[in-house]
Amino acid sequence: MAYGASFGTLMILLTVVQPLVNAASQSVNQELSDILNELWKLDKNRLSPGTDYTISLQGKAGYVTHGSTYARDFASKPLFSYVDETKLSTITTYSCFMKLLDNYVMATGTAERITPEEVTENNQFLDAILETEVMKRAHKYLVDKHQARASQRDFKTDLYEMWFRLYHRDRNGGADSSGFEHVFVGETKFGREIMGLHNWVQFYMEEKNKHLDYKGYKASRNDVPYADDHVLNTQFSWHGLIKPVGSAFIGVSPEFEMAVFTILFLTSTSKSTTAVVNLDEYQLELVVYRHGRSIGTAYPKLLSSNNRHL
Repeated sequence: MAYGASFGTLMILLTVVQPLVNAASQSVNQELSDILNELWKLDKNRLSPGTDYTISLQGKAGYVTHGSTYARDFASKPLFSYVDETKLSTITTYSCFMKLLDNYVMATGTAERITPEEVTENNQFLDAILETEVMKRAHKYLVDKHQARASQRDFKTDLYEMWFRLYHRDRNGGADSSGFEHVFVGETKFGREIMGLHNWVQFYMEEKNKHLDYKGYKASRNDVPYADDHVLNTQFSWHGLIKPVGSAFIGVSPEFEMAVFTILFLTSTSKSTTAVVNLDEYQLELVVYRHGRSIGTAYPKLLSSNNRHL
């Protein structure tokens, strides 16, 4: 694993041992909140809960130790009871995004082999999101901050390096991972634990194909989520492995997620970056880990919803 043992230990602490924090005690990054709320308003491809998709939260999941192969199921039904797949197939950024989900080997330690067709799909996806108002605004913000090159062509090159460049996550074998694979597709480590998989479309598709089983939501005692929330902390199994706590935006467009994490990545040079933001009615902790010039991992963690932090 490229990060070494210390990274794995830190990720365990962040995602499993550390409880959901008291949102009121966090220092909010107001500048970041402001630009992300602009992007939120520009995200015309965000799907509407109850109309374009429906989720069933069911029960609150229990505590599961990291690396466990069993979790009690507090959700007898799938998380997604309905998704308008016509919208997913007809909105360009979603349709391009979904073509990328079968381009990777799930296990780390096994070298990825990217075909010319897959490179074309990566480029088509980047071209599609760069035409959206969300990514145009994100690009302008980063240029104004002197954190991105001004031409769209150069920015696309940097996005490719950041998200699609292959690197070693496991020390054995060839280049076996990328930021995109980890964050949006998911991967497994040593056949014992799930890493990444922070995207709702992938979650839905894997759940539909019976590869993923939702076990229930994760939340602090006084902050139970709602079915129309656009951010959730969940517990699930994937190909028989357990993710004790996973987190993802729900219903948002691929371009919105790419924009959020690209901004956080490029506006910091730290190995790990966390920021608390108020986004619409949510308070989130955004997390990004760096793997050289590429994304190691990136995810949102819901702290509070329905403006309960105000």
